[in-house]
Amino acid sequence: MNQNQTNQSKNSFIPHLLELRNRLTKILLFVLVIFILLIPFSGQIYNILSIPLLNALPQGSEMIAIDVASPFLIPFKLVIYLSIFIVIPYILYHLWSFIAPGLYSHEKKLIFPLIVSSSILFYLGAAFAYFVVFPLIFVFFIGIAPTDVAVMTDIGRYLDFVIALFFAFGFSFEVPIITVLLITSGITTKEKLISKRPYIIVGAFTLGMLLTPPDVISQILLALPMWLLYELGLYSSKFFKMRKTSNETEEVYNDIANKD
Repeated sequence: MNQNQTNQSKNSFIPHLLELRNRLTKILLFVLVIFILLIPFSGQIYNILSIPLLNALPQGSEMIAIDVASPFLIPFKLVIYLSIFIVIPYILYHLWSFIAPGLYSHEKKLIFPLIVSSSILFYLGAAFAYFVVFPLIFVFFIGIAPTDVAVMTDIGRYLDFVIALFFAFGFSFEVPIITVLLITSGITTKEKLISKRPYIIVGAFTLGMLLTPPDVISQILLALPMWLLYELGLYSSKFFKMRKTSNETEEVYNDIANKD
C-alpha cells in the first residue's frame, strides 16, 4: 500500500471516529441529564429497590451500612446505574444509527422495529428479575440460613448483587433479537438453529449458572426464559425473512455499485 492509499484510508476512517465521538458525547450528556433529575429522589429509589429483600427478611430485620459514607454513596451509585438503564433505547438508537450507513435499504427498514423490540425485551428482563426472581431467591437464601444467624445485608453489596442480575436478565432477554438477526443476515438458517436446539438448551443453563448466584433456583429462572425466548426468535424469524425478488436483487446491486 503506497502513501496515497494510506492517506485515503485515514481520511475515510477519521469521519467515522468523529461520528462515534459525537454519538458517545450525546449519550453521556443524556445520561447526565437523567442523573441530575433523579438525584433528589435517590433515597426513595433505593427504598423501592430494597423492597424484595425487606419483604423476605424476618420481622424486625433491616439492612445495614458497613462503610461510613455508604448511606450517601450507595444511593448516588444507584442513580448512575438507573440513568444508564433508562437511556438504553437512546443508546440502541445511536448504535443502529452508527452502523446504518453500512446497511442496504431493505436492511435499514428493520432498525426501528429492532430498537423498539430490543428495548422492550430488555426492560421485560429487568422486570422479570425484580418481580419474580428476587422474591424467590431472597426467600430461599434467608430460609436456609442457620437459626442462630441474623441476616443483615449491607446496602452496597445488595446493590451490586441486584444490578448484576438486572443486566444479566435484561441482556438475556435479547435472545429473540439475536436469533432473528442471525437468520435475516444470512449467517445461519432457521433449520440449522433448530438442529442445534439441544446445544442451545445446555448453553442456556450453563450461562444461567455463570450469570446468577450459586443456587439452582436463579439458574433455572434465567435458563428457562432464555430457551423460551430462543424458540420465540425462531418463530418470529419467518416474519423477517428476506424474500429476494428481482427488484430487491437489483436494489442490492445498485447499493453495492454506489458504495464502490
